[in-house]
Amino acid sequence: MTNGQKLRKILSDPGILVLPGVHDCVSAKLSEKAGFEVAFTSGFGISATMLGRPDFGFLTATEMLWSVSRIVSSVDIPVVVDIDTGYGNPLNVIQTVEEVVRIGAGGIILEDQQWPKKCGHFEGKRVITMQEHVEKIHAAVEARGDSELVIIGRTDSRASDGIQEAINRGQAYFEAGADIVFIEAPQSVEELKEIAEAFSGGIPLFANMVEGGKTPFLSAKELEDLGYKIVVYPLAGLFSATRAIESCFTYLKEHGTSEGFQDMLKFKDFEEVIQTAKYRELESKFKTGL
Repeated sequence: MTNGQKLRKILSDPGILVLPGVHDCVSAKLSEKAGFEVAFTSGFGISATMLGRPDFGFLTATEMLWSVSRIVSSVDIPVVVDIDTGYGNPLNVIQTVEEVVRIGAGGIILEDQQWPKKCGHFEGKRVITMQEHVEKIHAAVEARGDSELVIIGRTDSRASDGIQEAINRGQAYFEAGADIVFIEAPQSVEELKEIAEAFSGGIPLFANMVEGGKTPFLSAKELEDLGYKIVVYPLAGLFSATRAIESCFTYLKEHGTSEGFQDMLKFKDFEEVIQTAKYRELESKFKTGL
């Protein structure tokens, strides 16, 4: 069974699916350990941790695919991969999606921004025409073959063209073959409701909850009650890890030691996260005596 098929099976279950955002293999492993059924690679998070830069389109397709391939291979749960705009025209989308299928992703998000794209909660976003993105969705559908990769059609047009245009685009992307509709950055609970009412005929909806972002911050239960099928909290892990590292380094600078800093895993606990015992067993199995 492909990860696309696994994801579809999970989505067929009742209730809303909560996705944690991950930015590297450790955060992916921790999401699996916490019991999440599916994880999500955050382009914002990967740009920040890999390049130390904001989500302004600095990441190339090669860099993004290199990162997500390692994340996908580090866990046994399906991963939804943020592939930004597909990195070009429909031909580039085909190449990107074929690579995503090859590495074993369960789903993708494909957005309609102009390149260079920006984080959905930043100012200054620009979108391509609706028809251009419809063709990108068509290309992604063709490129996924029989993998059953889940395609999430995202529009960022709310910022530039208003909520009704975003709804119109979402409907067009679903008709073009997207499995799930993602209208990025609605700016009120009323807009979240308006989106849900517009797609009340069984079209699955995706919500993005960014702490301090443009969209009102709701719980999974509140979004489920509105009619959403998937919610991602893409930056909660990254923001928490950043605060923890900042606190640790501040303590180390002030005290000249990490002794006494409480919010830290022990060595043996971290070994469990990265499965050291598994590789020691393998090492023993193939030991040469050298």
